[in-house]
Amino acid sequence: MDSLEKTVAFVSPPSEADEAERALLRRISNGDRDAFRDLYLRYHRRLARFLARLTRGREDAEEVINDTLWIVWQRAGDFRGASRVSTWIMGIAYRRALKLIRRAATHARVMALEQSDAEQSTEDSHEATSNRQLVEQALRQLPLEQRLVLEFTYYLDHSCEEIAEIMECPVNTVKTRMFHARRKLRTFLNEDASGTGDRRDH
Repeated sequence: MDSLEKTVAFVSPPSEADEAERALLRRISNGDRDAFRDLYLRYHRRLARFLARLTRGREDAEEVINDTLWIVWQRAGDFRGASRVSTWIMGIAYRRALKLIRRAATHARVMALEQSDAEQSTEDSHEATSNRQLVEQALRQLPLEQRLVLEFTYYLDHSCEEIAEIMECPVNTVKTRMFHARRKLRTFLNEDASGTGDRRDH
């Protein structure tokens, strides 16, 4: 069933943006530095926002971004077009980030708050800001793999099939992690709302 789902996902024609990125990869594989600069500008901010949720600070995020894009420069010719370019690049970033986290012995729940999105309009209500903080706090309490599934889905707009490829696991595993992540997130938020936020979910 998983292979069937992946096959269906891969049959979908590439989007215009993905076609442009595939063309950039072909040029990069031939050593085109201008194409690499274009891809770098396309992905630097996207990767920075994603990694801000995983790494301990900007320096760690930049290290992973540089490692990721260096690998893209070296291996652009290895891309076979079985997925979106963004899925391929995010998979590289995900694996580099995990190596950094493990090397630093960073626990899954010790993650930096997303700072790049701190530029909220002064028109935002205090209640909206408070709700956002509650969600961020609840997300940080989730196990790493479960949180990542939510990040990839809601912040980066990847499908279950794409997440499975990025995280190198079966689609059903992604769906299971999503189920448990949503349930725990709902529990954390309910505890905060009822004033019992100190209670741990076992």
